Parts: sequence; structure tokens; C-alpha cells
Amino acid sequence: MSHLLHIDSSATPGDGSVSRKVARSFRASFTGPVIHRDLGLAPVPHLTAESITARSTDPAQHTPEQAKAQALQDELIEEFLGASAYLFTIPLYNLTMPSVFKAWLDQIMIFGRTLAIGATPPTAGRPATVITARGGSFGPGTPNHGMDHLVPSLEAILNRMLGLDLRIILPELTHAPLVPAMADLIPLHERALATAHEQAAQEGELLAKRFAA
Repeated sequence: MSHLLHIDSSATPGDGSVSRKVARSFRASFTGPVIHRDLGLAPVPHLTAESITARSTDPAQHTPEQAKAQALQDELIEEFLGASAYLFTIPLYNLTMPSVFKAWLDQIMIFGRTLAIGATPPTAGRPATVITARGGSFGPGTPNHGMDHLVPSLEAILNRMLGLDLRIILPELTHAPLVPAMADLIPLHERALATAHEQAAQEGELLAKRFAA
């Protein structure tokens, strides 16, 4: 196996981010090589007209702007395809993914390179772990059930379209220690957080064994 690609997308640095802290439990158990791209600190640009037209224009006819856009897409796609496994740190922002992660996805999802019509995508079957912290809870029986538009999107894109073997870890109720009206949910938050750290450590350890095999 080659390396783990770790994509961070939390806007909050360091210990202020629950997603980042849980990801550290994964990384502490994983001893293999890692390429880490932190979109929170160094976001990739959103798609432009040049980004899109460069894909269908002969490189010899590229404008300077198209050439620059194509070079970035090539870099990101080669980095993505070169990995044997993935760790995605994607907090829930306003019911969906951070815009920096959507921008990264838009740059790498190209038919004929990472996506395939009527065929198996090149990354099919590769293991991927998603750590997605959220301030509330969106499970069955909660007031917000059905309002999580992040996990369904990730399952559709990462699993169904890119073929990744997906594991999702959900540290939830992260606002409980911060919002007085949620104080009675602190024990549930603490339990969910402890479980998330345990799951992340287990997934990191399992992946390390796969790399060593």
C-alpha cells in the first residue's frame, strides 16, 4: 500500500475542533505514511469557468488561466488517486459540508479520471473513514431527525460515486457544554465523544495492520 490521504476541512484550528481531536486518535493508532491536506488552513479555490473549460480544451490551446486551473486539478487528482486509504475530517456546518470540502470535491470529481460511467471507479474498495462532529443530534427520535444533509451526501459521493469503503464516526452534541439550554445533554455528548475516540483509534489500528500486511 502507498499512503493515507488525510483531508481536514474544519475551519477551527487545534483543540477547538472536535473533528480534529478525534482524527488525532485515528492518526495516533496509524503508523503508516500520511499525506495531510488541511483545507481549513489552505483552502483550494472553487471551480471557475477556466477550471471547467480546461478539462475539454486541448492543453496546447490553454490560456494561462486554464493552464493554472488544470495544474491544480492534476495535483489534487494525482494526490487522491495515489492514496490507498483516506481519512476525512468533515464537521457539519449548517446541515451540510464545509464549503472548502465541497470545493475540493468539485476539483477532483472528473469523468474519465476519478469517475466512471458504467464501469468501476479507480478508487473502488479503498478504505475511507469520515469523522464528522456536529453541535446537535440528528438520529431517529430527535427533533432534528432528517435534517442532516451531510452524511447522505457523503455516502452518495464517496461511496456510490467514488466507490470508497466508507466508515463514518459521529461525535455529536458538541454544543452541549457551550449552550446552557443543552446542559442536560452533556452526559450524552461525553459518551458520544468517548465512543468516537475509541472508534477512530480502532479504525486507525485496523488500517495500520492492512498497510503492514
